[in-house]
Amino acid sequence: MSQNATGEHAGSEQAGKVNLPTLTAMVVGSMVGSGVFLLPRRFGTETGVFGAIIAWAIAGTGMLMLAFCFQRLATRKPDLDAGIYAYAKAGFGDYVGFASAFGFWASACAGNCSYWVLIMTTTSALFPGLGDGTTVAAVIVSSVCVWLFFLLISRGVQQAAIINRIATIAKIIPLVVFIVLALVMFDAGYFADNFWGGNGIDVGSLWDQVTGTMLITVFVFLGIEGASVYSRFARKREDVGKATVFGFLGVLGVFALVTLVSYGSMPQGELASIDQPSVASVLAHLVGDWGSIFIRIGVVVSVLGAYLAWTLMAAEILFIPARSKDMPAFLGRENKAGAPIWALVLASGLVQILLIVVLFVDDGLDFMLDLTSALALLPYLLAAAFMLKLTVTRETYESGRSRTPDMIIACVAVVYTAFLVWAAGLDKLLLSCILYAVGTVLYVLARREQRLRIFTRVEAMVFGVVLVGAIGGIIYLATGSEDIHEHPDHERHATYVEGADQPAH
Repeated sequence: MSQNATGEHAGSEQAGKVNLPTLTAMVVGSMVGSGVFLLPRRFGTETGVFGAIIAWAIAGTGMLMLAFCFQRLATRKPDLDAGIYAYAKAGFGDYVGFASAFGFWASACAGNCSYWVLIMTTTSALFPGLGDGTTVAAVIVSSVCVWLFFLLISRGVQQAAIINRIATIAKIIPLVVFIVLALVMFDAGYFADNFWGGNGIDVGSLWDQVTGTMLITVFVFLGIEGASVYSRFARKREDVGKATVFGFLGVLGVFALVTLVSYGSMPQGELASIDQPSVASVLAHLVGDWGSIFIRIGVVVSVLGAYLAWTLMAAEILFIPARSKDMPAFLGRENKAGAPIWALVLASGLVQILLIVVLFVDDGLDFMLDLTSALALLPYLLAAAFMLKLTVTRETYESGRSRTPDMIIACVAVVYTAFLVWAAGLDKLLLSCILYAVGTVLYVLARREQRLRIFTRVEAMVFGVVLVGAIGGIIYLATGSEDIHEHPDHERHATYVEGADQPAH
């Protein structure tokens, strides 16, 4: 090959690459979703300004370390490209790998369920019968929409670039407008009164306030593992780490700003009682009804785009492992349009089941947000633990110079995700066990298809723990536990009465 031809080839390769600002924007786009529109009320019900600052500092540090884990794993284990579950399988065996894949899939489905609840409550201003998104009417409408989207995607709608671009604009512009207007109309008096928490609402200790916000911070950062995916688009390899840090800090800044400026708009007790999406309610309080309408339109467009993307993602989470024989073969089948049809059926079916579940919980939206986060924690914890295992065993580490900082990163990520599992609460943990236990049927089918031993001795013990948790979860549901049927912080989420020092019960 001539020197000129070589130069042209290199030039064509570079043409497909992106620079640091574009790469950073891609990272930002992968993390900003629907959860940011819910932050003011979720934080308002739990903590004041000081607790919110601590919560974002903890979440920011922990999630950044987790992002670094994914980035380093992508570099050190480039052969493990079958998804986040591949790390769990490589580090801890077939069943744990399956559980990771199933948990991430169930998390995606729970997130999709929360999207419909959010859409219904967002449009309830026009259609009051939809209520908070968990009424019978709302569930019926949501169910119809779930299967309409299933039909749409099953006809071969694989690429939704235009829809995703529209959705990205729809979520970024309203947030920027909200932050600017909230800063312009910022009331320092409200902010000062809300600083320590409890302005018109009962709050617990600072520890309780901070831990009460942990699951929503996980929800808003879901998709952080996607940052490492963009490494192949980088014009310079060193830009990947920079884009991860810059993009993450930018997103963290947006999330923290949306939360903190809301404390300068009204007393915390009032903030805790506004309707979701609370960004719309806060803006309506500041500028009038047009602010609410503006935000709500952005939320609906953004969430519909996200639902389409995550439905495809949920199907892929089953489809790819099925092709590598980690899931039953039927989940790897495609229809004539090239859609993973049975994976789509299962994903839409779980969303349908969860929509029925929201009829029986006190706060369906918050419950589904927390369940989404809780289910994602196991895959995140296992990925961080695999990274720690590599540093301990020195696998892929020839020198100790890079091993020590990577070990510190992995340790922080493991401690953070383990803390989140504890903070999720017993109700979410037991409900997660029910889903894992039922999902194990797919693992058994896959192993039998290959005529392989179903469980090793250690895996049988792991499944035994899951089964005990599932039985406990069923008993928990059947006995009508307050944690399932009422918000766990019901006593603190009291009705705000303007001018009162204490909330009215």
